[in-house]
Amino acid sequence: MRNLCFQPLHTSLGTFLLAASDQGLCRLHLPGEADWSGWFEKHTGGPASPGWNPVLRRAASQLEQFLAGERRDFDLALDLRGTPFQMGVWNQLRSIPFGETRSYAQVAAGIGRPRSSRAVGAATGRNPIPVVVPCHRVIGSNGRLVGYAGGLGLKRRLLELEGVLVPGQASKGNGADPP
Repeated sequence: MRNLCFQPLHTSLGTFLLAASDQGLCRLHLPGEADWSGWFEKHTGGPASPGWNPVLRRAASQLEQFLAGERRDFDLALDLRGTPFQMGVWNQLRSIPFGETRSYAQVAAGIGRPRSSRAVGAATGRNPIPVVVPCHRVIGSNGRLVGYAGGLGLKRRLLELEGVLVPGQASKGNGADPP
C-alpha cells in the first residue's frame, strides 16, 4: 500500500483535487468530475490523508502557473499506474505539444495500433492525471470536442487557454469514446 496524501486547489476554473504518493503525483481530480472518494481505495489499495508533501506542493504550484498562462509544460514526478496499453496511451498524450490537438485515431497510430481508436478513447478516459497528462488535447477525428471527465466546458477552456481555436459547437455524449 502506498502512502498517499491529497489537497484541494481552488482556481478560477473550480476546485481541483491533487493526490500524490512519495513517488509522484498519482491523481488530479477535475472540477465537475464524479465523486473521487472511492478512487483511492479502488486504484491504490488504501485510503489517502489530507496534507501536503513536496510532490503536492510542486504540482499545485505548476498547475496554478499553467492555468495563469505562465507555464506550458509540467516538470513533475508522476506515479502513474495502468495496464501496458494505458501507459502507452498516456505517454503518447504527454507528447502532444502545448497548443496542439490530436484525434483519437492519431494517438492510436502514434502507439502503433492504428485500429484501436476506441480503446485509446477508453484509456484516455481513465487517465488519472488529466491536464498534466493532457487528455484535453484529444479531439474527435471531425475536429469536435468529445468526452472529458470534467465536462466539455472545462475541456474547451483548457484548449482556449492554450490558444487552440475551438469552434462553437455542442458535442454528443460525455464518454471518452470517439464518435
